[in-house]
Amino acid sequence: MKVKKTNKTGQSFLAGAVIISLGGFISKILGAVYRIPLTNILGGEGMGIYQMVYPLYCILLTVSASGIPTGISRLISSGKGAGAERQAFRLYGVIGIIGALVMYLLSAPLAAVQGEPAIALCCKLLCPSVFFVSMLSVVRGYFQGKGNMFPTATTEVLEQVIKVGCGVALSYAFRDNLAMAVAMTLLAVTVSEIISTAIAAVWYFTKRTRQPLYAVPSAPVKSILRFTVPLTLTAIALPVSQLVESIVAVRLLRAIDENATALYGIFSGCAVTIINLPVSVTYGLAASSVPQISPLAESGNFAGAKKKAFKSLLITLLVSLPAAVGLFFLAPLATRLIFGSLEGAEKQLLIDLIRIMAVSSVTESLVQTSSACLTALGSPVRSTVTQWTSAILRVGLTAALIAFTTLSISGAAWSANCAYLVAMLMNFWYIVRVGKNGKRGNANENHSDRIGGFGRRLNAESKGGA
Repeated sequence: MKVKKTNKTGQSFLAGAVIISLGGFISKILGAVYRIPLTNILGGEGMGIYQMVYPLYCILLTVSASGIPTGISRLISSGKGAGAERQAFRLYGVIGIIGALVMYLLSAPLAAVQGEPAIALCCKLLCPSVFFVSMLSVVRGYFQGKGNMFPTATTEVLEQVIKVGCGVALSYAFRDNLAMAVAMTLLAVTVSEIISTAIAAVWYFTKRTRQPLYAVPSAPVKSILRFTVPLTLTAIALPVSQLVESIVAVRLLRAIDENATALYGIFSGCAVTIINLPVSVTYGLAASSVPQISPLAESGNFAGAKKKAFKSLLITLLVSLPAAVGLFFLAPLATRLIFGSLEGAEKQLLIDLIRIMAVSSVTESLVQTSSACLTALGSPVRSTVTQWTSAILRVGLTAALIAFTTLSISGAAWSANCAYLVAMLMNFWYIVRVGKNGKRGNANENHSDRIGGFGRRLNAESKGGA
């Protein structure tokens, strides 16, 4: 008689996707709403200082935390990641501390380069969060690998609630001193990460898998880095390309329009924010795909693994396509509700940009899910190649369209569309090709993991084959 296997800690694929997508969407909505009171309190200058701190923070955060959840999830769900989270706590704890120290040490030089003394204090108050996000990411990856998306969704919402509450309260309390008001707003980010990490740690120590009496060796560092490093390199492509794009685009726009900074702000700060809302909804599909696909890929069942991958992609398409159509037709309403302060030509420009980029909410969502599928299939490096290829294409095409056409900032929107389309097609091609050349490539990647396979099989059997 067949015994149906159950997972006491996890949810089904769709339930997990809904949970994590809902958490991500609520988090994005709270982040968007947060900007309304923050802009009223800090004003344009204060928001400018606030935004000037984030490029360095995002790059350090990407290095220290971005690849952890998916990488750890992939290892644990494959059945070959015994103790991966314990090893990751040590490894990324050190990396997080280094990242925090780098941000602290660069605070004064960054303030000098940008010509804004207030940035130094802002960086110092924000830098501890680099470490805490690293630790929080390990916990999220552990539970995602177990098929439990609830801790990730809960901590994401909790982060935003604390940040919004503390940020508005502190910025209002120090509103008479602009530099301090901005610094206290960024301190709220650190407070939110500390509290969220503490709650996640309690969650982990109370819900983690019971350890056997005999010593279980932790997954080697190289097996963790094999997935997290490519994922980090993948994730860092976006902030780096955005930084370069902002410099290139603004410089070229200044030659044709005196409001170059404002034009780029409407594109990157407004249009992209709205376009990314549907993408945040489909994030859950990407996260839930990894523990569903990786066990099949590890066993060599690429046909079954790819079948689940294509199912994830189909659901992503069915969710993102109606959202894109809605964005196109409801662009005026979205502009009025979220960025009601824009008027006249700026308001019309934002509406036009949303309509141009509506298709990107589909392609970007598919890139997000397909990248997670590639990681689950054991090919994270291919996703890295895709992201950097599309990032270089996006910057180059933005420069060409602004410099040699009359599109102005709309050129950046069209280049984003092209870049995401290319990335989507590349990822699809890689997924189709996985396993077609035999198991040789995958075997090379997994050769070191075969050592001690008997012990791992015993460990998997003790977990009920989960």
